[in-house]
Order: sequence, then structure tokens, then C-alpha cells
Amino acid sequence: MAMMQPQDIQPLSIDQLPADNCDSMLPPSLHILAGGDRARAWVQSRRGQQPLFSCVLGFTETGLIPGISAAGATPADRRYTALADAEFLVNGPRGNPAYPLPPLAGGASPVLISRAILESLHWRLRVINAGLQDLPSIPHIRMGGLPARCLSTGYALDRAVVEQLFAAGYRLGQQLATEGNPLPPDYLLISECVVGGTSTALAVLLGLGIDATNRVNSSHIFCNHAQKLDLALTGLRRSGLGEWHPDRQCVQGSLDQDPLAVVAAVGDPMQPVAAGMALAASQTSGVLLAGGTQMLAVYALARAIAQRRQLPWKPEAIAVGTTRWVAYDASGDTLGLAKAIAPPEEEPILLTTLLNFAQSTWTQLRAYEAGFVKEGVGAGGAAIAASCAAGWDSERCLQAIEGLLSRWSTVLHNP
Repeated sequence: MAMMQPQDIQPLSIDQLPADNCDSMLPPSLHILAGGDRARAWVQSRRGQQPLFSCVLGFTETGLIPGISAAGATPADRRYTALADAEFLVNGPRGNPAYPLPPLAGGASPVLISRAILESLHWRLRVINAGLQDLPSIPHIRMGGLPARCLSTGYALDRAVVEQLFAAGYRLGQQLATEGNPLPPDYLLISECVVGGTSTALAVLLGLGIDATNRVNSSHIFCNHAQKLDLALTGLRRSGLGEWHPDRQCVQGSLDQDPLAVVAAVGDPMQPVAAGMALAASQTSGVLLAGGTQMLAVYALARAIAQRRQLPWKPEAIAVGTTRWVAYDASGDTLGLAKAIAPPEEEPILLTTLLNFAQSTWTQLRAYEAGFVKEGVGAGGAAIAASCAAGWDSERCLQAIEGLLSRWSTVLHNP
């Protein structure tokens, strides 16, 4: 685990909360950022409910570009991040894992948050392989996808593969939303693990005609906007989908293309799977897209696909849930991005957990307050779901996470 000196860590401050948070009836440590009354209705309907936790894994060669991501200290480490996170999510701390969690520049993997909540509340879990270079070491659902080429090529995935992934995701969403064990889940939580995924998210958002410049987030303390934008614009230009217009600060081009053409050009395999799952599951149950920038892109993609292909679209059933480290990241604009995706009546229901590590005894967790890591593997969504399901506040979440971290530390020192 990466170590930092306590004096290097400055707690993240929240000076003001959006007006939508002025509701004492909300579960503890949960705030509404966007969606107003639709968001309150979504949250209230989830009280006491248990989700099925799903995690969609994918790989893009974009994640191997030096400096593009902090989800692994080196490109070699980042090649196996999704495999390691998935293994830990399923197994928890065990000696001699097939894929050890990679070292980070600071902090610890957000899978610690998700795993601690998942095992404490005994939620069902499904791991989904949308397109990886290697097979996970744990039981998983294979979608028949492939790893994506770097988005800068403008040819990230074959169009046929994207179509197949969306169709498979749609079928899986229908299946998981009604899967009995012994009863169907109350709702479906969809998380992701794709290193380099905020860059592909930016590119897809721009390709869909959404103003996402300087609004996405990153695992870096300060988002590397210029690097991401350069890759996205290069990929869109090479694909023929659009050109950057400096005067209008937007991409213009063949934006009437099917949204899946945008994914094929500059996306990653997780995106069509998660969009298909969300569209299908929302017809029969609620959906929580657990993540920040990447899940806002999935929401935008699902909405665009529904409009293009005349599929049922129920935005009131779908929420996006993230951490306060993403929601209040000064180097991004999460709320602005959400509001840029759709008009007010269809803007994403955007929720945040106020999970706080400032008082943690673990340096690796306090690093989150300095801006390291921020989100991933459904961490924010898991905390939100725990608040709705069991009334967990930040302190209760932290207790579970620190307990898991203590067990992991013991395993590391006594494999």
C-alpha cells in the first residue's frame, strides 16, 4: 500500500451544498445534487431495499498511456487493475491472490469501500466481463466483447462488437432485474472498472454533442483535462464523427450517427453493456449507476440510444450515485456535466454520499481527502445504497471499511 505523510494531506472542504440537499427526510450521509422531486422519489422508494450489485469490467489501451490515469502507478500495473479489483470485490482479503491490488501514487483502491459494504450487508454480486485482455480469476459473466484500442485511433472497437455488447447488456439487464434468489432484487446497482474510462467517457460525451470539456473527473488529484481532450478530439477527428470548433467550444460533425457508432469510434466495452443493462432493468425496477463521469456518460448513452432506436426510456427509474470527492472536485464540474446531458425534465438524478475519511486512523483512507483516487468500482453508489438500505451514516461506513482494511493489512504481512 502506498504510504503518505500526514502533513501532506489536506481535507477536502465543502463550503456550500446545492439547494436540493435541504431535506431532512433523506437517509443519512446522502445528498441530492440534481433531479429535484424525481430524485427524492427515487431515494424514498429505495428505503429498506437491497440491490443486486453488478460490476462491469472493461479494458481500453487508452489506460496504458503514460500519465493518463492514477489507477495503478505504472502502465504495467494498470493492465491488471480491473482483474485485481474484481478478484478483491469477490474474495476480499486473501493470501496469494492471482492479481494483487496494484500500488497507487496515494491512497488505496476504492474496491475496499465497495467490498466492505457488500460483505457487511450480504448483497448479491455479479461480475461482468465486457472486454478484457485476460480472464478474471473469479466467477464472472462473459459478454463476448474485446478490449478497446486507444480512443485516439478513432477506431476503438469494431461496430459489430459494440452492437453485440449492447444487445447482450440489454438481455442481461432484463435477466438480473428479475433474477430470483429466492426473490428478485429490489433494484440493480451497476458499477464499473475501466482504467482510462474517464477519457473514453469524455470522448463519447463530446461525440454525442454534449459540452463535457473541463467537466470530467480523474483519479489524479487535479484532472488532466488537456491530455484527455487532446486524445478525444484526435479520435473524433480520425473517426470522421466531428471536428472541434474553438469559437463554439464544441464538437460539430456527423452527430446524427447512431450513438453506438460513437462508442465504436472512441469508447470502451463497458459502456454499451452498462447502457443496455440500465435501459432494460429500468423497465421493471430501479437502477443505480454507481460512479461519476463514466456513469454520467453511460446515462447519456442510454438516453441517446433510446431516442435513436425508439426504445422505452424511464429516466425517473435511473439514478447516478457518486462520492463527494467526485461531486465536489474543484478540478471538474460534475453537476454542470449532469445538467448539460439533458433538459431539466430528463437530467440525471444525481446523488452523492458524504462519506468522509478525515478522521480515519488509516493514512491510505485519509488520502482520499487530499483528492487521491476519489471513486471507482461503485464505491459511492455502494455507500448510497447502504444509507438507503440500512440507514448507514458516514461513521458506520468508515467502521466497516477500516475493519476490512485491517484484515487486508494482516493478510499482506502474513500471506
